[in-house]
Formats: sequence, C-alpha cells, structure tokens
Amino acid sequence: SSHLRLTSSGVLLERIHFYGKVDYLVEVFANGFQDILRLYKDLFMHYVRYQGKAILASKDTPLLMNKWKYYFVNLWQWNFHVWSQPGRVHIKHLHKDSINFLGYLSSRRRNPLVVRSQMLENGFLIDNAMKKFETAIPIIPMIESLTKAGFCNPLGNPISKPTWADSSDCHIIGRFVRICRNLSHYHSGSSKKKSLYRIKYILRVSCVKSLA
Repeated sequence: SSHLRLTSSGVLLERIHFYGKVDYLVEVFANGFQDILRLYKDLFMHYVRYQGKAILASKDTPLLMNKWKYYFVNLWQWNFHVWSQPGRVHIKHLHKDSINFLGYLSSRRRNPLVVRSQMLENGFLIDNAMKKFETAIPIIPMIESLTKAGFCNPLGNPISKPTWADSSDCHIIGRFVRICRNLSHYHSGSSKKKSLYRIKYILRVSCVKSLA
C-alpha cells in the first residue's frame, strides 16, 4: 500500500527480493513525497498481490493515480532494486472497465435510484444515480472451463460426462455435489446470482445425463 500506518511486518513484492516492515514505507514516502502527502491525507489506497501481479486500488482522480504509478515505479527501482517499466503498469477505471480478480469481474456502475418525496400536498419524484461496486461471475470463462472438463458443449448446453460412466451412481452424485458446493461457497459474494444459477444448472443436468 502507499502510506500504511502499520507496525506489523509484511511481505512486499516477491519474497526473494524483500522482507521488511511496513513502517519503512511510511518513512520513505514521508521523506520523498512530502508535498503529495500533505495535500492528500485520505488516499484510500489498497495494495494486493495476485497471480504474480501487483494491484493497487484507490478512489483518487486519474491524474493522481498516474502520479502514483510513477512514484511506485521509482520506489521499486531505487529502494528495492526491482526493475519495472511504467508501460507495464495499467490504470483501469472501474466505472468504464471491469477487472478480473480472484475469479470475479469487478466493476463500478451507476444504478438508477428513484426516491419519492412529499412536500405538503405536492408529491414529486427525484431520480438519483447511485454508484455501486459490483462483483459478477465471468460466465464465458466459466463455460469454457466446463466445456474443457466435459460438462457442457461450447454453447453451454449440458452433456453427460463419459469419463465417469464406469463410476457408481453414489460416486458420480458425490463428485457433482462437491463441485456445486465449492462453486457456491467461492462465488457466493457475487452481486448477480444468475450466472451462478446457470453454472449450477449445467452441472445438475450434466449429472442427470451422466447417471442415465
């Protein structure tokens, strides 16, 4: 993260490169970027690593995010001796694009919200646009994975799984139940359940056809 005020030790970048306290980052940013920290006290920065990539999330403006991009590149190069090219650091606006993260498609959209208010005897409607952070299941990659596993065809139509034909009915049902349970637990945080219901439908029909 950018200026985390923490005292616990953490692993930053790759383990083979750097182990250190997060306190050191506070000192580096306080000395090197005094002006930017003075102007922006509440930066709302989040830093995570996923599949060998660093992901930095913030609610700042595109101009400030672009500055942070170069600040972090310089920080990695001069303090951690890790070479990183600015061109490989991409900035995505969640209200325009979505990002594939931990099996979810994360995006921020504006949902219309109608609020009815009444003043004296005259009623009127107010339409407000509310920003909402949504996490959807990437249905196309999921169907592609189910197709490769032999649960459906490329169009998403369930098919029997011939490789399990020699297994007992209890064994087949048990494997399908475990797959559905794992998917339900992992993707239960999705804001849109229709994609999850479709995946579970494919698995259930595939199970029935495999038992036939």
